Amino acid sequence: MTESRADAFDTFYRDTARRLTRYAYGLTGDPGEAQDLVQEAYARAWQRWRRLAGYDDPEAWLRLVVNRLSSDRWRRIGVRRARAAATAAAPPVAPPSENTVLLVGAMRTLPADQRRALALHYLLDRSVADVAAELGVAEGTVKSWLSRGRTALAAALSPVVAQGARDAR
Repeated sequence: MTESRADAFDTFYRDTARRLTRYAYGLTGDPGEAQDLVQEAYARAWQRWRRLAGYDDPEAWLRLVVNRLSSDRWRRIGVRRARAAATAAAPPVAPPSENTVLLVGAMRTLPADQRRALALHYLLDRSVADVAAELGVAEGTVKSWLSRGRTALAAALSPVVAQGARDAR
């Protein structure tokens, strides 16, 4: 029995949505923005589903869309800040954990290439070879980005870790 186009897309969505949202969150550091990026990526995927369903890895196409949407977001950030200042305050939401805030803050200081490599490798559990193929770079480049990213994260988080160690005494 052949699966309908809508059923195939629904299955694809169920199988990939959580990973893609984690990836988008790793790029943006904002859960709401991550959900917006993912929603837009899936809307675009649905419009192209007949062609996209034939791809070897349609999820990679979605990540590419999320990457591009995320880049566009940074270009528009000034406009969004102005709009946010003009609107009423949003209802209170439970804050993220302190560790999440610290990690996301540290991730935001990284160059986009390192942030993407770390998000793909650690948040989506992709191999170095998979990350290299997806980003269109050599494996050595990915290893370098991962190493530099980890080093930068360690440096950014070391004062926090040191303070935690002092507090634990």
